[in-house]
Amino acid sequence: MALRIVTADDINRLMNYEALIDALAEGFRSDIEVPEKIAHFIPLPSGSEAKVLLMPAWTRSGERFIGHKLVNVFPDNAKLGKPSVLGSYVLMSGDTGEPLALIDGTTLTLWRTAAASALAARYLAREDASHLLVIGTGALCPHLVRAHRAVRPIKQVTLWNRTRSRAVSTAFALSAAGIEPVIADDLEEAVRQADIVSCATLSEQPLVHGAWLKKGAHVDLVGAFTAKTRESDDATVRRARVYVDSRKTAPKASGDIAIPLKKKIIQLKDIQGDLFELCRGDVKGRRRKDEMTLFKSTGVALEDLAAAMLVWQALQA
Repeated sequence: MALRIVTADDINRLMNYEALIDALAEGFRSDIEVPEKIAHFIPLPSGSEAKVLLMPAWTRSGERFIGHKLVNVFPDNAKLGKPSVLGSYVLMSGDTGEPLALIDGTTLTLWRTAAASALAARYLAREDASHLLVIGTGALCPHLVRAHRAVRPIKQVTLWNRTRSRAVSTAFALSAAGIEPVIADDLEEAVRQADIVSCATLSEQPLVHGAWLKKGAHVDLVGAFTAKTRESDDATVRRARVYVDSRKTAPKASGDIAIPLKKKIIQLKDIQGDLFELCRGDVKGRRRKDEMTLFKSTGVALEDLAAAMLVWQALQA
């Protein structure tokens, strides 16, 4: 079988968020082997560091696939007008090991990351959540908006970014797609009003403060990809019922969980559940309208495999 090359345009044409969120949910319920990701850090001349990730996964029942993502996170790329997260995904036959498709990993990552946040919101955000705030208007922002709109009745979208001009350009692109966002200049005021606060930044210091969050808010944390960086403060994790994508990786992969654990603000037992447990019905999600929930996403290789399998199925169809 000839190797298929799947471009970003192909993914954008074949995918929709409703199907992808359902595919991720099924993936978290399925028998998929997910070894620990392998991470390496590369010092950069600017003083920051790049992250190189190797993320394999394979199915153990049903149609057999092996997937492997190679992803690089270069935080300085934003200054160059380039995506900070770049990668490739190789989908292979689980029966013979032969490569089936080489997929644009950057675009696949954007789709699956936003879908994972929306999947968590399906269990954790109030059913009547109508106001979404996205902090950070990079490449992931439009995907987060569309994904959350697929699971909740979002009527108002607010954007905040350190560089306002970037927020303006993202708002313009969303407007062209029929979504009319508001640009916030006061982050505190924006957080106080939002039902869902989705944060996707490369910030090393907290941007979301627990004192600002209203009762019933859901916090979706996507950035902070090292154990020393964080997007939320201690008060946020102290006030919220905390969930993660994976109990195995989140406590050590992101400062949003690792730092409060180290400071004994929370304990491991305070993590209420992960996406495996939520999708399998082993733990409950939101229990009351007035409680605050928090989801920390660190990226699970299962999500990439489930998304790649959905792309492959669409190609075959």
